[in-house]
Amino acid sequence: MQRWRDMADVPGDWGRSVVTIGSYDGVHRGHQLIIGQAVEAARALGLRTVAITFDPHPKEVTRPGSHPPLLAPHHRRAELMAELGVDALLVLPFTKEFSRLSPAEFAAKVLVERLRAAVVVEGPNFRFGHRAAGTVDTLTELGETYGFEVRVVDLYARGAAGGGEPFSSSLARRLIAEGDMTGAAEVLGRPHRVEGTVVHGARRGRDLGIPTANLDLVPHSAVPADGVYAGWLLAGGERMPAAVSVGTNPQFQGTDRTVEAYALDRTDLELYGDWVAVEFGAFVRGQETFDSLQAFLDQIHRDIARVRELTRAG
Repeated sequence: MQRWRDMADVPGDWGRSVVTIGSYDGVHRGHQLIIGQAVEAARALGLRTVAITFDPHPKEVTRPGSHPPLLAPHHRRAELMAELGVDALLVLPFTKEFSRLSPAEFAAKVLVERLRAAVVVEGPNFRFGHRAAGTVDTLTELGETYGFEVRVVDLYARGAAGGGEPFSSSLARRLIAEGDMTGAAEVLGRPHRVEGTVVHGARRGRDLGIPTANLDLVPHSAVPADGVYAGWLLAGGERMPAAVSVGTNPQFQGTDRTVEAYALDRTDLELYGDWVAVEFGAFVRGQETFDSLQAFLDQIHRDIARVRELTRAG
């Protein structure tokens, strides 16, 4: 899949495209419906599919400080879209100047001049242009003017997550914040993942024979509620069952909120400075403090046994 960081990166001979536009944070199951239909439309027409997203998140430009927790960094979204069959991802720099483009200017500059859109596929609540003034009806009218078709996809997939709410990025963020990783996985279609560089911590785990990878996460990452989780550590091409701790480590009067993972039975890993990912499975327990170090260790070993059971099928 080709990845473009600006409209100027689009090859001049790219040809006509089927286009879909959105934040696509998490590429959740509702997003997958839209992207899937765009890919199908492109294949039927003998064209290529282009997904457009934005960096930074538009809210951070229009309302600084309101950046939502990220379900997936841009490189992960690109991987997920490539798996769905998208041919190119255009990540548009979202600036104040860009945010002032009217819906008509956006359609002319991006969809027509650069991508030569033949079809644009969107969900029913799609908004675009200055102050989000453009709707799918606006887009349809512009398509009639500029010669592209607009197809609207009902993205309201739903399941048990959130009591049957339609799948959305907002629902996934809420479930993650609540520690409901099973529900979040249903919305996303896979376990929720965070990524970052392994950094030095207090090294208590190593001293106790349970070394953990302490992650310096991608900014704005959606981090689950404090507690212990069954999950997986992805490093060096391996996906290893892991006990994952989220929180401030109150047993040792910690104050900084961290995410750290112990890959089960792996004391040989040297990951400092490496880029790794952690996937979250089931919630095991909340944060606790214990009367003694031995009681703390006993609980850790019970946690590890539980994580071993929960990840055996993963």
